[in-house]
Amino acid sequence: MTAFDLEVMPELSNSLNEFAYALQAVNQQGVAKARSHAQSYTSIFGSQVPASYLDLGHFVQLLQQMGASGELGQAGDRLLAAISQGVVAEKHGPQKPGATGVSIYFPISQLYRSPEAGPQSYTAIAGRFAEASLWDDFLAFHYTGRQFEPATSAVVVPDRSATVQAPGAGQIELSPVTASANVAAPGQPILLSTQIRGENVGYVYLFAGFYDQAANSLYVADMDYLESAETRELNGIYYPVWPESGQFTLEFEWEPLVFGISDGASAEVAVFKPQSYGAAPEDAVYTVDGIYTYTNGEERSARLYFRNGVLHQVFAFTVEGQTGAPWEIIPESGDQFTVLEQWMDLDQSGRVINNATQQGGTLTFSDQTFTLRELDAAAGEYVVGFIIEDLDGNQTSVYTEVTVQ
Repeated sequence: MTAFDLEVMPELSNSLNEFAYALQAVNQQGVAKARSHAQSYTSIFGSQVPASYLDLGHFVQLLQQMGASGELGQAGDRLLAAISQGVVAEKHGPQKPGATGVSIYFPISQLYRSPEAGPQSYTAIAGRFAEASLWDDFLAFHYTGRQFEPATSAVVVPDRSATVQAPGAGQIELSPVTASANVAAPGQPILLSTQIRGENVGYVYLFAGFYDQAANSLYVADMDYLESAETRELNGIYYPVWPESGQFTLEFEWEPLVFGISDGASAEVAVFKPQSYGAAPEDAVYTVDGIYTYTNGEERSARLYFRNGVLHQVFAFTVEGQTGAPWEIIPESGDQFTVLEQWMDLDQSGRVINNATQQGGTLTFSDQTFTLRELDAAAGEYVVGFIIEDLDGNQTSVYTEVTVQ
């Protein structure tokens, strides 16, 4: 939440325009990297895509940390000064440590191509801003190469025939997973490895899915961040740094464990999705999607946020499926949360043909905080492997089959 001095708005607009113009002169891969790691805010387009609204000040600071100098560095300094001058008061929660008070729209290429989320929609919703700023011009340059001048004032909506490129895309290739064994058990882990080739690696995740043979579906049992050897930080936001050599080996020791939520009286299995990278595993933020039910029976799509194994926040959404505008819920005793299980339906060749959810267990709020509980994975057949996400949100995956005893 920000209180901004409107008398400073012309200076903020001018400094943003100078900054946007200067961004044309730098490698757009670096810009995409800063976009990927900047402080972000809850995505109104769902958890399937990276958040589109970034903290403007943190984005500028990241570019400077990554080496932005010269005209861009100076323009960044002026923009940061305007933000600092205009923000009279600013308040953010512990999950948004990089917030400086002003956000900006910077979608991935997939959303930029979309009529619902791209320039057609953005310039209509933010028409006054688009007319006064060069930010829509910069987005068009970043994704289509359309150059612009400082005096440009027209709203920019690239022609539908324009080729949309993705500077953050990685063209990542993975070798088949090598496993030290094809049978694992709690207390008896196996070593998994793969060769990663490509550039613009953003985040690396572990995936484990339980195979339901009768339904020919995979239950998403576990997802997790895999740490890089080097982690960098800026204003409380941490991000992994992966080798830039174009090829490296990824290894991980997998033990068949899953996780659940305990309300103090019972525990229900849930998949904790990685949300925010941390300096250490206990600092990362994970989310669980589900249905929140008030004591009066009203239901809302909701999301729980966990850090270091403890529930920190609960958010509800205006639209079913954890999309739309979010708002924070303060749980009261007797309210309930029903976990949504994630399932992947397969065809006869093993390809995913549909992603579905179904209601799982229900937990009840009381005077005891929800906590994460580690559980042994059920015996059966699993699909385990790695998901590599590039700086544009594209994912490449590779898996192997493991029997859990």
